[in-house]
Amino acid sequence: MKSEWIILLRLLALQWLIVLCVSKDFDFYYFVQQWPGSYCNTKHSCCYPKSGKPAEDFGIHGLWPNYKDGSYPSNCDRTSSFEESEISDMTTKLHTDWPSLACPSSDGLRFLEHEWLKHGTCSESILNQHNYFQAALDLKRKSNLLRVLKNAGITPSDSKSYSLGNIKEAVTEGLGYAPYIECNVDASGNHQLYQVYSCVDTSASNFIECPVLPHGRRCGSEIKFPSFSGMHEEL
Repeated sequence: MKSEWIILLRLLALQWLIVLCVSKDFDFYYFVQQWPGSYCNTKHSCCYPKSGKPAEDFGIHGLWPNYKDGSYPSNCDRTSSFEESEISDMTTKLHTDWPSLACPSSDGLRFLEHEWLKHGTCSESILNQHNYFQAALDLKRKSNLLRVLKNAGITPSDSKSYSLGNIKEAVTEGLGYAPYIECNVDASGNHQLYQVYSCVDTSASNFIECPVLPHGRRCGSEIKFPSFSGMHEEL
């Protein structure tokens, strides 16, 4: 009887190990960048980080492991913890490139912790915590979306609208691969450029063609690209 219990426990342990390994397997990343002017230009508005108002530039939303069938793993290692000391050498850069605009105003560490625990732990076998955040910073620098759009004559404006096709074409030319553009709606009901999804290989180093498109909010044919420089936060 005792030996049967030992065999059963070993089988359960092996089954758990298999589930754990499968949950950490994935096919590619979505690298998601967010336009702060569109985040703030809604009925809900926004709050600036305690470090101050971010620059008028795209900010990182996340680096998310995904499967080719459109699903994704999450919270893959519930024993993992977010260690601020692991990213102490890049804290200033993260405040600049990966800010939180959610209310109430914060130092952004809770947002980074959420991203690591929900998404980063699912690539922990490839990227440790430090390398995960460094990879995202490197991808932002490599993509340089704002410059890509400006080179195509697409600049933030409170009066102009831009063709969704022209925006996609500009990003495709700049990165070499087609993006997915997600829009939100401003207080006046206009669609506006909200997030840009790019696909990245499992090393988190190279942009690739998206195996599957995300389920983000779609855009109209003409969209706004609102200015952020003169915008004020919700107090």
